[in-house]
Amino acid sequence: MRPRGIWLAGLALAAGAAGCTGDSGTERAAAAPPVRPAPAAAPAPSAPATREIPAVLTVEHELDVLAERDGLVMEMLADEGSKVEAGAVLARLDARQVESDLEQARADLKISEFNVKYNEAELHANQARLERAQLMFNEGLGSKADLDEADFKFKGSTYDLESWKAAVGKRQAQVRALEIELDKTRVRAPFSGVVSRRYLRQGEMITKNSPCYRLSQLGPLLVEFQVPETDPRKPTADQEVHGTLASDANRTFQARITRVSPVVDAASGSYEVTATLVSPPADLKPGMAVRLSWTASGSPRP
Repeated sequence: MRPRGIWLAGLALAAGAAGCTGDSGTERAAAAPPVRPAPAAAPAPSAPATREIPAVLTVEHELDVLAERDGLVMEMLADEGSKVEAGAVLARLDARQVESDLEQARADLKISEFNVKYNEAELHANQARLERAQLMFNEGLGSKADLDEADFKFKGSTYDLESWKAAVGKRQAQVRALEIELDKTRVRAPFSGVVSRRYLRQGEMITKNSPCYRLSQLGPLLVEFQVPETDPRKPTADQEVHGTLASDANRTFQARITRVSPVVDAASGSYEVTATLVSPPADLKPGMAVRLSWTASGSPRP
């Protein structure tokens, strides 16, 4: 009986060892952390479809009208707020000396013109004498000396006439030059618009290229804004732009893109876009600050 008991005891110990080994594997499996999937990559940010851009209303032509010569301001015919037509006289400078010089030049021109007429008559008479002397010489009734004298007077009259004709051309040029100088004593509007600023004072002595007035067109009103060259969406001609006044968001207007610059400014890395306002309210003026809402169109760059 003793050997059999020993065998059973050994079998029981083997079964216990196997049970302990199985429990340890289960515990290790339960203790291992679960495997989580890798997070998905965030989508690349896309450019916003609408741009809010600050800008200023402007016009095609706005400039300072400069004096074309030195002079004393004698009369001012326009002031700030005056609406003027192209070529209108805005102010007059002292023109007395130029007018006197012009009067003298015109008198000298008349004298030259009279001398041309006198020499034309004299040339005609000397030509007749030459023809008569030639005829008498051919008939043996006149001497060669008489013929040579008649020929000399005819040629002299020809040269005198040409000289006086040249003098007439010179006097005419002088008259035209003085007429230009006289016109420079009148400060004129280069285009139709409104006077936005006056620099002159009556009785003031000004010099050439001094600013006299600032003149601005009344319309059409324009708005210009910058678009970065790196922007994947590009403005196109005839595209609409919505705008509001910077001081009052309830006052709106519409514009249409009319020009997209073909070059990029190296300093800012952007290019200029110009839009023309469509039927703007009458109280909108150049220089007003606005905000634009530009809805981009076109496909992004690859």
